[in-house]
Amino acid sequence: MARIAIIGGGSMGEALLAGLLRSGRQIKDLVVAERMPDRAEYLSEKYSVLMASVAEAVENAAFVVVAVKPPDVEAVVDEIAEAATQAETDTVEQVMVTVVAGVTIGFFESRLPAGSPVIRVMPNAPALVGAGVSALAKGRFATPEQLCGVSALFECVGSVLVIPESQLDTVTAVSGSGPAYFFLFVEALIDAAVANGLNRGVATDLVARTMAGSAAMLLEDVESQKSAGADVGLDTTPARLRAMVTSPAGTTAAGLRELERGGVRAAVAAAVDGAKTRSEQLGIT
Repeated sequence: MARIAIIGGGSMGEALLAGLLRSGRQIKDLVVAERMPDRAEYLSEKYSVLMASVAEAVENAAFVVVAVKPPDVEAVVDEIAEAATQAETDTVEQVMVTVVAGVTIGFFESRLPAGSPVIRVMPNAPALVGAGVSALAKGRFATPEQLCGVSALFECVGSVLVIPESQLDTVTAVSGSGPAYFFLFVEALIDAAVANGLNRGVATDLVARTMAGSAAMLLEDVESQKSAGADVGLDTTPARLRAMVTSPAGTTAAGLRELERGGVRAAVAAAVDGAKTRSEQLGIT
């Protein structure tokens, strides 16, 4: 099986490592490069994975996943490019996979050997528990087969979709930042429950399970429509489910009226617009 090098042992690098192991990948096919000694020791002890330098990690790796912070990406890519230049000509073609937020495919293509295949991925925090969603965008030199290979890697930590790179800033604002929006709403709902007399532990359990069950309803309905070939109208599914839960002149209708009065739709739209703008500002080309 193809060797996979993960450069960076932070939360997303660890999430991918854990997901690959859960999916049945062999330890011998995985290698991690992590500069922080304490972090490297932790990963080695927890997963029994081989730790190496960047140059050693990328040697003979079919997929090189760069999962470092944006300020570190330039130095790391230069190390990878140097290692690739010194490699034997008959070594396997490496697919560069970047999960570094805001760094464009063009940045990697300009610094790696000419013609290097690059695929950019925007995963999100639920990947940490195997329930993420990752958006993939391929560079000029990546083949459909290589895209499928990278998709298989990230299916180990959730679902995958393929989009043009031009849409990744919006994806970042929606699915990348989305968990924080969700947690803020959950926090507000818990506080409101406590203010109305519930114990905080009970309120937290109640809200968390309500959110999980509601998401399960939505996903089941969406998948059912997709299976039936009814992609048109999928965007109306949340509204239809909301209507199903809302009885005329009932408690839910009263609560929804207050949310609308508070401008919840406008606030969400502004949040996504603001996050997208910031993602564009942080972009490294």
